[in-house]
Amino acid sequence: HLIIPDDIYYGTRVVLENLYKAWGVTYSSIDMTNTEGVANAITPQTKLIWIESPSNPSLKVTDIQAVTDLAKQHSIVTACDNTWATPFFMQPFSLGVDVIMHSSTKYFGGHSDILGGCIIVPEKNDLGQKIRDFQTLGGGVQSAFDSWLLYRSLATFPIRMRAHGANAQALAEHLEKHPMIEKVLYPGLEFNIYHEISKKQMQNGFGGMMSILIKGDEAKTLKFASSLKLIKHATSLGGVETLVDHRKSAEGVHSRSPENLLRVSVGIEHIDDLIADFEQALNQIN
Repeated sequence: HLIIPDDIYYGTRVVLENLYKAWGVTYSSIDMTNTEGVANAITPQTKLIWIESPSNPSLKVTDIQAVTDLAKQHSIVTACDNTWATPFFMQPFSLGVDVIMHSSTKYFGGHSDILGGCIIVPEKNDLGQKIRDFQTLGGGVQSAFDSWLLYRSLATFPIRMRAHGANAQALAEHLEKHPMIEKVLYPGLEFNIYHEISKKQMQNGFGGMMSILIKGDEAKTLKFASSLKLIKHATSLGGVETLVDHRKSAEGVHSRSPENLLRVSVGIEHIDDLIADFEQALNQIN
């Protein structure tokens, strides 16, 4: 039995529903920002608590330290998907997490040109060896060229992350005041409900990802996305270029995302250019 966030990345949930179900794996999907709710979801069969902080795509922020403290009381492993925050903005091991996962396709790669992922444990231990054995026997190995591209990208990682974070903060503050924006979901905003916990467990800023809710229906939201000129409407994230993604379309029948939500991966372009592109596209639907 696993405990997962109610707004977990849809691909993770689909894997659980369609693949691991046949192996007898069950899960409870709960609001991970409510630590009491996490405690109530624990059963004698619970082996893993999976955390996203912030979550994809609604940017809920879990109090990781509170959850890991709870898990340790019950000898439950905790894992954190830290793809969005990256170690530049958050270091989950310092908050008690046992395992960290990254899609290295995203910010570690940084150029939208590789596919990869990694599992990290803080030290050599039995759990790490089990994961290594699974990788060795199961063949989960990245190609040599993709590994080289990833190594290349890590040289610019801290510089890129500073730019992503600064641009996201400035863009979120600008869009928050726009009359055609219903809401900006970004923990760096002062009045965001997760701002205080984010300040507690993040550093160097609040990341390069946000979601926005357009005032209007799905048709108006898609019209806005298609009206952008500099910014691309595409599914991935974490690259140097800014992307918007209509999650309901991308997720299909499995989607739980609002029809007017766009996920924004803020790139490292000049902030004035990004704001200008958003402004002209919003004017198209005003």
